[in-house]
Amino acid sequence: MLEVKDLHAYYGKSHILHGVHLSVRQGEIVSLLGRNGVGRSTTIKAIMGQVQSSGSVQFKGEELMGNKAYMVARKGLGYVPENRDIFPSLTVRQNLLLGQKGRKESGRWSMEDMFNIFPRLRERAEAPAGVMSGGEQQMLTLCRTLMGDPDLVMIDEPTEGLAPKIVDQVANLFDEIAKRGISILLVEQKLTIALRISQRVYVMGHGQIVFEGTPDDLRANEAVRKEWLEV
Repeated sequence: MLEVKDLHAYYGKSHILHGVHLSVRQGEIVSLLGRNGVGRSTTIKAIMGQVQSSGSVQFKGEELMGNKAYMVARKGLGYVPENRDIFPSLTVRQNLLLGQKGRKESGRWSMEDMFNIFPRLRERAEAPAGVMSGGEQQMLTLCRTLMGDPDLVMIDEPTEGLAPKIVDQVANLFDEIAKRGISILLVEQKLTIALRISQRVYVMGHGQIVFEGTPDDLRANEAVRKEWLEV
């Protein structure tokens, strides 16, 4: 479904990504692992057309390189940024409705689905999103993206700073997303979560992919974990 080849990305004169390759199949959860600063978030931003980049990004057989971010989103790629980017003065319900804009209302997800998965959003439906806790805002951002009915969703550090109970809810949501045939490319710092929910994992180091395999492959490869993941 998503095929990235020889992806390079730049911030001004700084060369951040050096020929990244990865793929995500339909209904698959793939995690992109690595220490902070190795280029994981930049990879997602490059796929979305948000940073200067070169190489090939194919989605459902169509080349996306050179497209603006809004054009990439219209192709069916969802993006949940690390900084959440909610609309604080709008209510929770209004934020969710914004995710539907320009999309068919008969998609795989409804407002009621979001409220059932995260009951806290139902409780806060008419409250301004800006008064919600960080964990609640993360729930809202995830759900707003799903309301756009993407075929693949890229999620950047969704469990950062969340309470353990919310982390479990988020992990359960990922399982439900995959059951509905939607692919996930996940940037995640918590290795235990990534290994539990992913079918395949990539490890990044210095702007390149340094390991590709299954969670069991990574568990068995102590050298890779020590060099590229452990502090």
